Amino acid sequence: MSSRIVTVPNLLTVFRMVLIPVFVSLLFYQRFVTALIVFILAGVTDGLDGLLARRFNQKSQLGTILDPIADKLMLVTSFVVLSMRSVFPQPLPPHLPVPFWVTVAVISRDVFILVGAAAINIVTGFRGFRPSLLGKVNTTVQIIAIGVFMLAASVPYGTGYYLPTIYAIVFAFAVLSGAHYVFFVSKLLNEDRNIR
Repeated sequence: MSSRIVTVPNLLTVFRMVLIPVFVSLLFYQRFVTALIVFILAGVTDGLDGLLARRFNQKSQLGTILDPIADKLMLVTSFVVLSMRSVFPQPLPPHLPVPFWVTVAVISRDVFILVGAAAINIVTGFRGFRPSLLGKVNTTVQIIAIGVFMLAASVPYGTGYYLPTIYAIVFAFAVLSGAHYVFFVSKLLNEDRNIR
């Protein structure tokens, strides 16, 4: 894996991180449709940086660190900001903002995995962490949910019917994928020991 810093995929990842304050500013000014466009643009750059890294052999150590950080920053920031009452027009649309317990579940899962991975690395020296399939599904669910929340803020009709269901789904996937990751990492550790 390359140790290069300035590569097209890395520049796209940094661009995605730069979009975060733009996205947050648009939410605070209640420009939900424009914020959704910026969010989609960030998602496109996320897909592009991985594609270009593989296609042109530009995978780098910095990229493997920055890419998931950029993803998590965007998602966590989105949930935190969309949990604030002041972001939404008054009177508040039904079932908005995003309930605090949903945001806490999303953040707690990531903190749990990050702290656990750091502890395992310190104790065993293991660094072969990678996302599980359920973790990828969880991320996809969160991305779709954020898009729906912004659409609900722009077109606040019928939100009482579908938003509670989406909140429950996001919460369930956060808890299940976090618990599943414990078993997934145990499997990775066992495989690493067998190789050695």
